[in-house]
Amino acid sequence: MSVDGWRSVLVLGGIRSGKSEFAESLVGDTGSVRYVATGSPAGPRGDDSDDPDWDARVAAHRERRPAAWPTEETGADPARLLEILSGGKEGETLLVDDLGGWVTGLIDPARQPADDVATIADLATAVRESNARLILVTSEVGLSLVPLTTVGRAYTDALGTTNRAAADAADAVALVVAGQVSWLKRPAEVAAAPAGEPAAPAAPVVPATSPEVLTPTPTPAASADGPAADGQPAWSGPTMSLPALATGLVIQQGMSLPMPDENSPTQAHDRVPTLDLGGAGFGKLQRVVEFAAATQGVANPRPWRSPRVVLIRGDHNGGASAGTLPGESRRRADQARAGEGPIARLAADAGATLQVVDAPACAAMEEREVLTLEEVESALRYGWRLAEEASDAGVDVLVLAACGSGSAAAAAAVLAATTGAEPAAVLGRVVVPGAEIDDDAWMIRCAAVRDAMHRVRRNARSAKQVLVDLGGGDIAVATGLILGATARRLPVLLDGPVGVAAALVTRDLAGQARHWCLLPDHGEDPAVKLGADVLGLTPMLDLRIGLGEGAAALAALPLLRSALTLAAALPVHPAMAPDDATLAAHDSLDEPEDPAELPLSAWQGHPDAVDDVPAQRPAEEAAEPAAPSALDSWFDNAETDKPARSA
Repeated sequence: MSVDGWRSVLVLGGIRSGKSEFAESLVGDTGSVRYVATGSPAGPRGDDSDDPDWDARVAAHRERRPAAWPTEETGADPARLLEILSGGKEGETLLVDDLGGWVTGLIDPARQPADDVATIADLATAVRESNARLILVTSEVGLSLVPLTTVGRAYTDALGTTNRAAADAADAVALVVAGQVSWLKRPAEVAAAPAGEPAAPAAPVVPATSPEVLTPTPTPAASADGPAADGQPAWSGPTMSLPALATGLVIQQGMSLPMPDENSPTQAHDRVPTLDLGGAGFGKLQRVVEFAAATQGVANPRPWRSPRVVLIRGDHNGGASAGTLPGESRRRADQARAGEGPIARLAADAGATLQVVDAPACAAMEEREVLTLEEVESALRYGWRLAEEASDAGVDVLVLAACGSGSAAAAAAVLAATTGAEPAAVLGRVVVPGAEIDDDAWMIRCAAVRDAMHRVRRNARSAKQVLVDLGGGDIAVATGLILGATARRLPVLLDGPVGVAAALVTRDLAGQARHWCLLPDHGEDPAVKLGADVLGLTPMLDLRIGLGEGAAALAALPLLRSALTLAAALPVHPAMAPDDATLAAHDSLDEPEDPAELPLSAWQGHPDAVDDVPAQRPAEEAAEPAAPSALDSWFDNAETDKPARSA
């Protein structure tokens, strides 16, 4: 298999569907690329007659692909394609566009009679056995009408048979419709991913079981965990459709995403005090039980068993990165990939998997837009896909972390744009190696944010425009991650300015997203404090850990899971349980008994108790009026104090 999980991919599509552009985008930085053109230079009719439309199509293909790609024409000899595929070398990429042209030559009357089925079988064998990385483009004819002519029927039959054989031989198959990509077949490595996802692979997931078993993960040239030198990075790969394509969902303002269950937190709140605890209860940790109850939709939530840490690295140029050592963010990311550093160690201790992804680098915010709108769209979809993949892998909670250079200044700019805050008030101090405070760097960052805010003062404040103007790639990926997690009902632990800034941006896209976020700690960061206040997120703890964004959440994760474990496992305290003899006698009756036949005391605190109190009482209890309670007295006094109302 190649580094992307496949060595051969078949790209299907109709006329002007975008299949060729999509296939070319799959190449990325894969070394040597050979373009194999199967169309006859003389045109589809095979003669030398003037055909301006055909000439224009050929010219468009030539202009779009890089000049460094050598081109081989096989239209005059269909057998030449099989020779090229069989002779492909390891490390070489062959882009064949398209199989329809090959079939045109195959059914040429001048070459008949020919055993077309056997030749197609030879093509499938060549695809399976080729040492090169293959990208095959073909036209989808299975959805079209049956042609009226004999030649037309022969062509569609032959191409349909070829497509089936090539799809069976290829590791992956994608269908492009109106520029939108849907995956019909995926290799085993990514088979769990939902249809319609972008083609670029997600960043490698490092199984963090313990620091000892965390080994460095190789970073191949075309992997998704970093931008390629000359090709497209994963975040900007072919992300032309969302994983939720089948539902018609797109990332846009005012999306309707699910909300957590509103009844379960109340039930969990009432249940926790009845548990068999030896003290006063969970304290502030009761909120994590209620949060988990809301996200899981049950009164007794299960503990998180499969957490995943997504560490996003996205560098910001210009004054935003003042005080940062060159290459520091890359070093941190590589350190995490190797299972080293605070994030990896804490993830290992928490039994979490670790995923390191690289967002697009950003321009200097004080000078111009940090990203284009197309780059922001791609980054949002990439983050969404990361959440989809995590959900499909069985992850039950995400921890959002970041390590980008200048990300704190970008987050401060987003807060200033979305909340109207003063940049200097939300920009944390700059700490350099040795735990020293660099005030000069802090002033440079403040000036950069101030100048950026002045530059965009007349721009719109929509979510995507804020990301284009100020937020950049890391915050865009984090925003997409939160939105995708919300769509999959997956809780997210925020920790640091990037995560909080992303959560603020989601308000304009889907207001439901913030209800799926939990803030373990604010870390004394002014941006996090203000953002949490605007979002309505109360920090669970006050640890003031400064080990990097995401570290505090990981440090708190075992404690949060301990509360969930106790809440799920502990029984009801005996003093709060119903009378066993009464319930046993009640359960032994042949016919169901009216709930009113049970004394009210037998139901108090019982987990099966209903909210409404039985209206009727046995005659024995009704005969003796109960002594008035303090609550009854309060109602009596309150009633007598009110003025009489007229009818």
